[in-house]
Parts: sequence; structure tokens; C-alpha cells
Amino acid sequence: MVAGLNRPRLLVRAARFGIDDYNRNTHLPRLLGAGHLPRTGESIVRLIDLEADINDRRIAGGVGAAADYSIARHVAVLIALMGEARLLRAMTRSA
Repeated sequence: MVAGLNRPRLLVRAARFGIDDYNRNTHLPRLLGAGHLPRTGESIVRLIDLEADINDRRIAGGVGAAADYSIARHVAVLIALMGEARLLRAMTRSA
């Protein structure tokens, strides 16, 4: 599902720069809200839903982007999504 996302190259490149500094204990609570940290698979599903909503706002804004669209938040969610996908791949390889 993550590999199937079709987003502007600039957004993906920006997210790739941040992936090495991704820390799920720091980033996920800020993005998904307070509470317990979900398992990797659940967090990926929640992040995909969140990213789709953010992307819809980006598209709805057209050239100027919607007033409630934040490119910084969009990149942060993409970083978390890529980071969680990386963790899931590592877990499945070691199992």
C-alpha cells in the first residue's frame, strides 16, 4: 500500500531526507495523538488514512493549496509512513 502512493516527487524526496532521523516514540504520538503507540501494522494503516486526508486537502487547494493544508505536516506524515514501513520490512525479514 505504501509503495502504491503516487505523490509529487518533491514531497517524497523531502520525506526521504528525514527518514533516517525517524523515531516512532517521538513522532507517532505527535501525529496520531496521545495514547499508546500502536503496533507497526496498525500505525501504517492510520498513517495512510491521515496522509490521504492531507493529500486531499493539498489537491483541493489547487495552485495555492487549501488554507488548512500544511506541507510540513504532510512531509512529517510521509516520513512516519516510510519509517514504519521500513520497520515492518525489518521485522518480517528477521522473523
